Amino acid sequence: MSDAVRLSGVTKRYGDQIAVRDLDLAVPAGSVYGFIGPNGSGKTTTIRMVLHIIDPDRGSIEVLGRSGTRAANDDIGYLPEERGLYRKMSAERLLSYFGTLKGMTPRRARSDGLAWLERLGIADAAKKKVEALSKGMAQKVQFIASAISEPALLILDEPFSGLDPVNLDLVRREILRLRDAGTTVIFSTHDMASAEAMCDSIFMICRGDKVLDGTLADIKARYGEDTLRVSCAEGAAPVRALRGIDEIRDLGSHQELHTRRDPGEVLRELAATAAVRHFEIQQPTLHDIFVRIADRPGGANDE
Repeated sequence: MSDAVRLSGVTKRYGDQIAVRDLDLAVPAGSVYGFIGPNGSGKTTTIRMVLHIIDPDRGSIEVLGRSGTRAANDDIGYLPEERGLYRKMSAERLLSYFGTLKGMTPRRARSDGLAWLERLGIADAAKKKVEALSKGMAQKVQFIASAISEPALLILDEPFSGLDPVNLDLVRREILRLRDAGTTVIFSTHDMASAEAMCDSIFMICRGDKVLDGTLADIKARYGEDTLRVSCAEGAAPVRALRGIDEIRDLGSHQELHTRRDPGEVLRELAATAAVRHFEIQQPTLHDIFVRIADRPGGANDE
């Protein structure tokens, strides 16, 4: 599979602060590629360099087979985290306008915009001004504006902000439909559950450094099956008394443990002092991995 985006040795500074350091990255074409990281980690800077809004201080960036130019931007859709719509425009007119900016004919932009509104369940918003729309409806309109031309590359920064679970599922379905039609999607989010459910690959940046890059399966395999889910009749007390446990998360009905000990040894020790109702070995979730890395002093990789 070819790469839709490739960064080689990219560094960006703001004064004495390094926002992105020696970043190598390859985003496979036709994939949903997750960008994750704490606030201030360098995600937005990386996205702005991909879009040629800002230039790197060092390194090269290739987007859709082209480098050093904004020419590829006609084939890119972008939904920024900071939303901005023409509030006095109707939804229908706004979508037609954004479609024509991407090279669509006015007739096709209008018809495709109406079709998008229908698929996302807000066809009755077509004639309404943006300022009259609810937050969730406006969010869906802005998503459509970024995707209406079905671009070769679609960059989404927190696309589910303000959406309830039903509308989140509608937007997620459209993102996956675009991927299946050949669009490459870069998906930047703090919602680890959505990233885990949708992304083919994950890139994590922390304090300007790449700390994760690969398929979700590879990332989970790297961190190992070190999460145990335990429930005892006596509650959490016997779990807290265990030796060699790195972390315990008390979730009420059960506890999650992180440990490098052999799970069989943990079970035998626990069963000797408590009535074990449930004992399960799990791979860490993406949320677990994110927190583990982001909380590490210096944010450096431990490998």
